[in-house]
Amino acid sequence: QVQLVESGGGLVQPGGSLRLSCAASGSISSIDHMGWYRQAPGKQRELVARIISEGTTNYADTVKGRFTIAIARDNAKDTVALQMNSLKPEDTAVYSCYAYARARWSWGQGIQVTVSS
Repeated sequence: QVQLVESGGGLVQPGGSLRLSCAASGSISSIDHMGWYRQAPGKQRELVARIISEGTTNYADTVKGRFTIAIARDNAKDTVALQMNSLKPEDTAVYSCYAYARARWSWGQGIQVTVSS
């Protein structure tokens, strides 16, 4: 079982930056990959970025070059951060952290990110 606690998010003007963090605890040694999805009103949920256990990263085409995912590890928890730069209004969504471990998905509570002037 993996527990996820998210932080960050909020309101930012177009062109601004935000940083999301997701602290994973529990069975973190069994995590295959973790990252962030987002869902905007009226749209399907989409994968934003993920990091695989060996360090490989994947990004949605819409965020490549603007968003960066990174992981910090210690004995008790892994923390995945999503640095979001050059934000656009179309990045507005609820962002949810996930972890995939032992064929199970774990989710954070979701964080609102709003990009608006």
